[in-house]
Amino acid sequence: MKKEGERFMGKNYDLTFEWSDDKIYCSELIWKIYKRATGIEIGKLEKLSKFNLTNEAVKKKIKERYGDKIPMDEIVISPAAIFDSELLETVTSN
Repeated sequence: MKKEGERFMGKNYDLTFEWSDDKIYCSELIWKIYKRATGIEIGKLEKLSKFNLTNEAVKKKIKERYGDKIPMDEIVISPAAIFDSELLETVTSN
């Protein structure tokens, strides 16, 4: 996993959530490291169109980043999808 993660060192943060390796965003990094190092897909990939983008703050940010060309078919992974993965287990120490 460390070796896979090191492949992303120096990459810029991906503000437009593109599913490429040119730039990377937080949950994409985690998903790709798990998938490439172990074959495990933690969290369900979804299209941007599946997310609720109706909040005014969200609409403003989307407009700022994409203008009028919102890539609704872009594949994304959300932090919530990773958090909700049944493949992960919470570990605590006493």
